[in-house]
Amino acid sequence: MDILNTLPARISDIPRRWAQHAPQAHALHDGQRHWTYAELAAAVDAAAALLRRWQVRPGDRLAIVGENCVAQVVLSFAAAAIDAWIVHINGRLSGREVDVVLRHSGARLAIYLPSPAGPETAAHAQRHAATPVPTPLGDWLLGALNPHCAPEPVHAAPERQVAALLYTTGTTGNPKGVMLTHRNLLFIAAVSSRLRGLTPDDRAWGVLPITHVYGLTSVMLGTLYAGACLYLCPRFTPDALLQALHEHSLSIVQGVPAMYARLLEKLGGAPQRLATQLRFAYAGGSPLSPDLKAKVEQLLGVPLHNGYGLTEAAPTVSQTRLDAPRSDNSVGHAIPGVEVRVEGGELWVRGPNVMRGYYREPELTAAVLRDDGWLNTGDMVRQDADGALFIVGRSKELIIRSGFNVYPLEVETVLNAHPAVTQSAVLGRAGADGDEDIIAFVEPDPRHPVTPAELAAWLADQLAPYKRPSQIVIMPALPAAATGKILKSHLRQML
Repeated sequence: MDILNTLPARISDIPRRWAQHAPQAHALHDGQRHWTYAELAAAVDAAAALLRRWQVRPGDRLAIVGENCVAQVVLSFAAAAIDAWIVHINGRLSGREVDVVLRHSGARLAIYLPSPAGPETAAHAQRHAATPVPTPLGDWLLGALNPHCAPEPVHAAPERQVAALLYTTGTTGNPKGVMLTHRNLLFIAAVSSRLRGLTPDDRAWGVLPITHVYGLTSVMLGTLYAGACLYLCPRFTPDALLQALHEHSLSIVQGVPAMYARLLEKLGGAPQRLATQLRFAYAGGSPLSPDLKAKVEQLLGVPLHNGYGLTEAAPTVSQTRLDAPRSDNSVGHAIPGVEVRVEGGELWVRGPNVMRGYYREPELTAAVLRDDGWLNTGDMVRQDADGALFIVGRSKELIIRSGFNVYPLEVETVLNAHPAVTQSAVLGRAGADGDEDIIAFVEPDPRHPVTPAELAAWLADQLAPYKRPSQIVIMPALPAAATGKILKSHLRQML
C-alpha cells in the first residue's frame, strides 16, 4: 500500500513533522489557550527528558492515569520517543480496576494527572502514595519506581515495536492488554485522516477518552497526523458540545451514539438545525439506530457517518465514506488496506491495524489471531451485495455501554463477591437510543437479605460508572439447568 510507505517510524514523529513544516499552527486547545505544534514538540522533548531522569527505559511500560488533557497527549508522544510503552488508564476507573492493570502491565512508573473534571485520579494517586512533582505542564503525581519491571525487547521496525498497551476486559473476566504497535496506530491515524478529509484548517473535538483506543488513535493521532487542531475536553456534557460548536467553530465531531442522544434530549428531542461550521460528524463504539441517525443529521445539518472497530484492530475496521453517506445502519465498507471475511457469521479481519497480540497471554492470542494474520473479531455480521457490513449480533455476551465494552463476567464476579449474593447473571438490553442497558439478576443468600440499593453501593466502589447495572433484579432463584448452569436465555426472555 502507498500509505504504508509514507508512514513515519514512531508516533512521536507526528508533532516533530508539523513543528518543522508549520510551527505556529495550532495543535491543541486545552480549554484555556492554544498550543502550537512548536510548543507541543518542545513539551514532548522536555517530557522525554524527564522520563529518562525518572529512570524509565526503552521497553518499560509507563502507566498514565488521568483524563483528556495536554499532559496526556505529551506523555503519549514522549513515551514513544524513548521506546517505552504507554499504558493509558482512565482516572474514573475504580481502585480495583486501576490496580489490576498496574499489576498485569508491570509498569515501571505510574504518573497521575489530576483533573479539574473530578477527584478520582487524585484519589488513586493518594492510595499509591504518589509524590507531587512540578513540571512545565503543572504538578504531576509520581508513583514509586517499580524495581521488578523488566524491559521488553526493543525493535527498530515499527510493525514490531509496541507503542501502546491498552486494556480491554475479556470474556474470562480479567482485563487483557492489547499490544498495539507504532505501525498499527500510524496506519489508522493516516487512514482516518484521509477518510475524514482532514486538513490543517480543521478543528476537531477531543472528548472521546484518550485512554480508549477510539479516542487515542482515530481522534487524537488522526487529527494531529493531518496537522489539524484538537480541542480537548475531559468529559462529555451536552452543554460542553454546544459551547465548543459555538465558540470554537468545530468542523469535526466524533462521538458515540449515546452522546448524540443526550444532546437531542437536552434540546428537546428533534429541534431545529443548529448553526455550525461542521462538515463531518461520526458515531462509533456502539450500534447506531436509523432513528437516532436521522434526528442527529437533521440537528447538525451533515450526514452522521458510522463505522465499526475493536481495540484489537486499533480500532477501525470499516467506515461509511464521505462521498457516499448512507441512510441505513450499515457500518460501511472495510477501510483501504484492510481485508474482511465472514466465517460462520463471524467477522474476521486482516491488515496493518491488527494487534501484535495480548500481553503475556499467548493462549488467548492464539485463540483469536491466526498465524496468517487473520483476527477473529467475535462479532456477528452480514454483508450486502456491494460489500457493506452490518453488525447483527455480538458473540460472547459483550455489552456496549456508552461506547465502552462491558463483559458480564466482570460485573458478575464483583457481585458474587458480596457476602449476601449466592450467584448472579448480567445481560444487556437494547435501549431506544441504540445504547445498551446493563441488567443484573441476583440470587441472594436467604440468610442474608440484601436490597438493590445495597448492591448498587457495593458495585460503585469497585466498578467504573459505565459498567454498573442500571437495574438490579433480586430473584429467589435464578433459572438453571440440571448442571447448575444459569439459563441466561430464560432471563433474556424476561427482558
